[in-house]
Amino acid sequence: MTETDSWNNPLRDPSDRRLPRIAGPSGLVIFGVTGDLSRKKLMPAVYDLANRGLLPPGFSLVGFARRDWADEDFAQVVHDSVKEHARTPFREEVWQQLSEGMRFVPGDFGDDDAFEKLRATVEELDKARGTSGNFAFYLSVPPKFFPLVAQQLKKHGLSDPPEGSWRRAVIEKPFGHDLASAQELNQVVHQVFPPAEVFRIDHYLGKETVQNILALRFANTMFEPLWNRSYVDHVQITMAEDIGIGGRAGYYDGIGAARDVIQNHLLQLLALTAMEEPSGFDAKSLVQEKLKVLQAVRHPDDLAAHTVRGQYAHGWQGGEEVPGYLEEDGIDAESRTDTYAAIKLGIDNRRWAGVPFYLRTGKRLGRRVTEIAVVFQRAPHSPFDNTATEELGQNALVIRVQPDEGVTVRFGSKVPGTSMEIRDVTMDFAYGESFTESSPEAYERLILDVLLGDANLFPRPQEVEESWRILDPIEEYWDRHGTPEQYTAGTWGPKAADQMLARDGRSWRRP
Repeated sequence: MTETDSWNNPLRDPSDRRLPRIAGPSGLVIFGVTGDLSRKKLMPAVYDLANRGLLPPGFSLVGFARRDWADEDFAQVVHDSVKEHARTPFREEVWQQLSEGMRFVPGDFGDDDAFEKLRATVEELDKARGTSGNFAFYLSVPPKFFPLVAQQLKKHGLSDPPEGSWRRAVIEKPFGHDLASAQELNQVVHQVFPPAEVFRIDHYLGKETVQNILALRFANTMFEPLWNRSYVDHVQITMAEDIGIGGRAGYYDGIGAARDVIQNHLLQLLALTAMEEPSGFDAKSLVQEKLKVLQAVRHPDDLAAHTVRGQYAHGWQGGEEVPGYLEEDGIDAESRTDTYAAIKLGIDNRRWAGVPFYLRTGKRLGRRVTEIAVVFQRAPHSPFDNTATEELGQNALVIRVQPDEGVTVRFGSKVPGTSMEIRDVTMDFAYGESFTESSPEAYERLILDVLLGDANLFPRPQEVEESWRILDPIEEYWDRHGTPEQYTAGTWGPKAADQMLARDGRSWRRP
């Protein structure tokens, strides 16, 4: 059921772009509400939506966790999280209205009494706040608990919507740890919720800059004619972090960089960069085109030469001495988990045949940055002599996803003076300078889309499974061959990654 089926504003003109989309009567239940994600992202995002007038007056927020809290304690925790992490200014009247709809249910995921209390709480809120039976269940919990929580929701009648209402599940990554586990997870969750009501959150797809890839390509005529093998030399997609694993040892060890980032974020960015123009900006059209790309992805013939994994070692970062991965609390000294991964992929279709896509991600790298660099071929003939162009690189279009959101175009220009000297210059578009309104947090957009039933920015099960089909052979190869190469914290990864591109006559961009 879509948002328009369940609730419609009779005063709204669909063609009026000034009016934002506002969620209809609804509520949100967060499992694992005491975790970092919930405190730092989800609860502030709910407040920011309310502050911007995008939530209904009776919106309700229910927390479920193993804490012996009263509703007032929960409201205080949300209050403190909002004060610390919200993007928009704190307003007492907004907070008062929101806090009236807050409830807390203590219990374990296997506790039937707790789920009965949750059902009673949802029914009570429905009457008191007018949520029309519409509730989304956000599973901000470790993946091993997804099946149990889903089955409990079914057992206690929480997943079955009343007539004319909806119930939705929101699942955080990782969606399994390989193809088999992803298929098993999909099967379990789809037994409880229809596939169209399951929203898998990849927060990268909620970022304005990621959505701008589609606008950049398909709303303009100047880029798309060059966006193919005739002009593009290669594409680099980078997600670098300057932090270590922090307190995530229990989750991260055994998962690693490739499963944590490449399987979801980077392959989604690859699909958006390489896809054909969709027939419309709706979930079905977008998924069709992204799937075609993922199905056309080809592994390199030699995985030893064209995939690299690394592990950060002791070093200095930001003026501080930092431990190596094997010295982190909770990490086995023999761990072979990768904290850096780089792979080369091809796309077997007419547009991209022969163009390599290089994907890399890592922790404790030079700086925090996510970008897509489309690097163009050199001019087929240059009338200038070598001395004039020795400082000239390749033209490139760089989409900066974070933190300095925007787009840079790099091209050659003559240096002022009497001699003919050409070097690289850049033209820059920055979101912060071009628009007066700051970009909403990814979770704001995604939570609102869940409440509206808009699945445009959510990976569907087929995309998740195709991504695992791409990554699984690489992970299996790594399991059988050696250990990750050590790289010093604060550098840009292992030497093998530079050698991987050097074999192709290329080099990594320094973001």
